[in-house]
Formats: sequence, C-alpha cells, structure tokens
Amino acid sequence: MEKKVLATIGQKEITNLDIESALSSLDPYQAMHFNTEEGKKQLLEDLVNQELFFIEAQEEELHNDEGFKAEMKKIEENMLKQYAINKVLSSVKLTEDEKKAFFEANKSKFNKSETASAKHILVDNEDTAKDILNKINAGEVSFEDAAAAHSTCPSKDAGGDLGSFPRGQMVPEFEEAVFSMNKGEVRGPVQTQFGYHLIKLEDMQPGGESEYEEVQSEIEKTLMYQKQSQVYGQKLNDLKTKYQNTIKFND
Repeated sequence: MEKKVLATIGQKEITNLDIESALSSLDPYQAMHFNTEEGKKQLLEDLVNQELFFIEAQEEELHNDEGFKAEMKKIEENMLKQYAINKVLSSVKLTEDEKKAFFEANKSKFNKSETASAKHILVDNEDTAKDILNKINAGEVSFEDAAAAHSTCPSKDAGGDLGSFPRGQMVPEFEEAVFSMNKGEVRGPVQTQFGYHLIKLEDMQPGGESEYEEVQSEIEKTLMYQKQSQVYGQKLNDLKTKYQNTIKFND
C-alpha cells in the first residue's frame, strides 16, 4: 500500500498506514464499524487528538511526574517478564526428522475426511423448488443461472457454489443427501431448517491417509506447542528450585 500523509501535527505525520494499523488493532466487530470512509475519518481525528495531548504532555514535562514513572516501571516489568518467557519459548527448535517421526507415530490423527463440492439453490417453499427443478431438468435454465435468479442464500452470487466441505459441517438432511449423490447429479427438494434445497454435486473426494506434505504445517504447530510446553515447564521448575527461598504463600 502506498504511503499517503493524511494530517500533520507539528513534526508528526499521520498516514493511511497509521489508520490501517489502528484498524488491525481493533476486534472484528469494531473494525467492521470503522472500516468505512466515515469510520476512517473518525480514527484520523482520534489520532490527531492523541497527538495534541502528547504535545501538551511534553511541554508540561509530564514524563517527570512520579505517577508516570510508576506506570512506566510497571510496563517495563511486565514487558521484561514477557520477553524472558518468549526467549525461553523461541529457543525451541524442530528438526525435519522429529516432524516426520511424529507423523509416522500419529498417522491416524491426520486422516482426511471425505469431502464434497456442491452447489445449491435455497427457496422458501417446496412447490417453487419443484418448479425450478423441472426447468433445470428440461434444459430451460442452467443450475447456476437458476441459483442466481431464485436462491435466497448468499451463495447465489457464485451460482450457488458452496465450495468444498467435509462431513459434519452441514445440517444432517443436507449432508445425508450430498454424500449419497453421484458426481453431476441434481437432487431435491431437500428440506432443512433453512428451507428447501436443490443440490448439484460437483465432486467427491474420498477420505483416507494424508501425505506428510499435506499436514506438515499442522504437525509443526502441534509439535512446537508440545515441545514449548515441556521446555516452559522444565524452566519453571528450575526457577522454583533456584528461588525457592524467595517464595512465600500466605494462608
């Protein structure tokens, strides 16, 4: 993203990158609220206001206040604690042999689920679904065009495409139909709590054993977490032994 200066307060420049950084620090709900033209203007104004407080704080030398020094000491202590912990955790390394050995010992945990790729058309009543199905079967309209014209699901914008999904992700009635269909088959109406579905099966991928390369990233995360937990626990035990005379719990 190209840097663009949006405001200047004294020598301080506030850019579009500062706005994006502020957005990324918000929780998803807040970010959605502020990720508009009006919301970004409000964020820019907030950043300008903060700089005004900073300028006055410097002029009044608030950094010399005892209260400020006490707060900074707390922040420094907390950051040092976290830095020390991160230093221990970052010392943990994984070798390729360790990862492959873990995979061989836990192959069953990485088995792939059977997955389906399907499209659907969702309508409110059975008669409408049957009418659309008849037109599709008669070749009067394609499944995708019918989805775009009639479906109440947001997937209508993609011709009803739901992408790929494993067993257990869809509601039972929908899933039972999909995983009993043949590739290219159109079936329906299938009633669920959402309405009446017409379903077109695009593809079916069988489950089974995964290849190491397919799950390498997952193995790294799992094994790294295990090793870091072990190293952290050992380090904590060492510290408790080393400083046991400094620890006192009050009844």
